[in-house]
Amino acid sequence: MEVKFQSKAESKRQQQEAFLKLSGEERFLQFLKLSRRINKLFSPKDELSFEERNKGNFLLIHKDLQQDGGMG
Repeated sequence: MEVKFQSKAESKRQQQEAFLKLSGEERFLQFLKLSRRINKLFSPKDELSFEERNKGNFLLIHKDLQQDGGMG
């Protein structure tokens, strides 16, 4: 392991240069990887259903989108 002492600006410039060296596909994959890590850190505790999230709200549902479940 190597320890480097550098300013924040130098560190940021170095990270940016390394990122710009990646191809478009590699940048996109890095973005997806970062998104997954963020979702793991800040995942919702309890996933609510559509009905629970919208309980007490006035909803207009177009007849073409209405399901047979009686909703709307």
